[in-house]
Amino acid sequence: TPSASVSGPSRAPQPRGRRTALGLLQPQVFTPQPGPAAPPPITKRKRGCSSLRTSTPPTKHGKSRLASTESEEDRWHDKEEEDNKPDPPRFMPARIPGPTFDTSAAWSPISLFQLFFSASVVRKIIDNTNANAAKRKEAGLKFKWEALTMKDFYIFLAILIFTSLVTVHHGSDYWRKKWPYNFSFPSDHMKRDRFEAILWSLHLSDPKEAEENDKKKNTAEYDRLFKLKPLYTQMVNACKAHFQPYQNLSIDEQMIATKARMSMKQYTKDKPTKRGYKLFVLADSSIGYTWNFFIYAGKNESPTAHSVSYSAVMNLLPFPLLGGGYILYTNNFYTSPALFTELSRKNIRCCGTIRKNHISVPQTQTNELPKKTERGDMRWIRSGNLLFVKWMDTREVTMCSTVHQAYSGQTVKRKVKEAGVWENKSIPAPDSIVDYNKNMGGVDLSGALITLYSVRHKTMKWYKTLFYHFVDIAAVNSYLLHKELSKMRQDPTRTKSFTQKTFMEQLAKEMLEFAGSAATSPRPTPSTTCMPMFLNKQETRARKYCKRCYNAGTPRVKTAVYCRRCEVPLCLNSKKNCFQLWHDGQ
Repeated sequence: TPSASVSGPSRAPQPRGRRTALGLLQPQVFTPQPGPAAPPPITKRKRGCSSLRTSTPPTKHGKSRLASTESEEDRWHDKEEEDNKPDPPRFMPARIPGPTFDTSAAWSPISLFQLFFSASVVRKIIDNTNANAAKRKEAGLKFKWEALTMKDFYIFLAILIFTSLVTVHHGSDYWRKKWPYNFSFPSDHMKRDRFEAILWSLHLSDPKEAEENDKKKNTAEYDRLFKLKPLYTQMVNACKAHFQPYQNLSIDEQMIATKARMSMKQYTKDKPTKRGYKLFVLADSSIGYTWNFFIYAGKNESPTAHSVSYSAVMNLLPFPLLGGGYILYTNNFYTSPALFTELSRKNIRCCGTIRKNHISVPQTQTNELPKKTERGDMRWIRSGNLLFVKWMDTREVTMCSTVHQAYSGQTVKRKVKEAGVWENKSIPAPDSIVDYNKNMGGVDLSGALITLYSVRHKTMKWYKTLFYHFVDIAAVNSYLLHKELSKMRQDPTRTKSFTQKTFMEQLAKEMLEFAGSAATSPRPTPSTTCMPMFLNKQETRARKYCKRCYNAGTPRVKTAVYCRRCEVPLCLNSKKNCFQLWHDGQ
């Protein structure tokens, strides 16, 4: 500090301050009156470093004091270290696993199929299809329509099953008579125009109620899946009612391919079918039976405390109907410690892959699995009833489980190239990996069986695409029930169970037999009763040739009257009543 000058006997006042280590005075900096404190300076930290990390001086061995004082439970363990094996879950299903109906009775393929397509639902579909056809006719569409009956509907289903067995390039080829398309079926049972008319007019819900629902768009009361009811509700209830799953379950998504431009269509990059309608499915891991499912209609606008994956799992598990002691397998989309902990409280054990950067996965680096390690090496750590495992295969795999111990000596087969030769080699694997690979494929098995013989056709209506998928689910579940019944009988004198191809062939055959014995007349409704009506005067041809006169050999008689139900022009005047004679069969 600059020295102060002295004048006269008195010395100038020295600046106030504090004395430094050299004995010099350091001037005190003026500070303003107390006010709002200035924020601390912002310091940048490297990505991945915790803001709560403190600088701890290293010890003489090079490790920080924090790491040296870390407890034994906060580090990853090797496979040589023994883990405490959890108690196995007590399996207490609500019903005896397997088919829940009378297994002593004789169940044909069509009787099993009708467990999912009940008579009441089929009747509603027939009535709604007739109402939709009448609506389309009133809108001005010109096509020939006869009231849909139970017989016609089952012939229609039989043709759909037939198309899953025999593939042609164009739908009209099924009705061609020239070689090589000279099929006797379906042309002997239904004309092509009739089949296409049913296909175009097919409607699952009541058209009038659907219109009322459409008026509620952009409101909380709007139901996006209304056009699938009542078949959608019937299918879900029937899948749960007629079979009790075995102990191992799996949850995954199924994608129904579509090119429709609508908000319900989803994108899933890890699926073979990346764009389409998404179904969340709960399936039995052992046989692939679809036990519960729901269609994802988009993100719910009402805020929820849980993620979509968490809510999907809880919605697919009706605990009173399911029971306790089940083991659920999930992939990394659903797996979370919060979900596994909640299901453990409900006596449901879980196992699944988990993302290694998940917020609840232990992030300690002590004894971590090295980046370059041998195949089969593993690390594990336990946090309460949650077990986290890291295992090296071709890449690192992270698992979370509430039912397994870390390692019990199990191995998996892998092809390894040694000295230029590929050999099968046993690789050590955690118990969770072995059971996951064995039981996770329940939904994939169900999807594979559906794809093998699918009735799906191209369509412009989204609800028809899902209708085809419901027919596939009903056919596959019926086939799986047929196999379970064959296992339960264990009678060597009985014939073996059908293969899936034979089962589908027999199902189509029995549908034709059922159609022959079904009532041909529909339940009369105001829109399907025979009633004389006048032709529309706005048409260019306001008069048409009478059908009965034409058949009687008088082809040039015109009339302005036609039958509302039969859609046949018939004479009706004071001199001639072809309308009455036609309906009397004369």
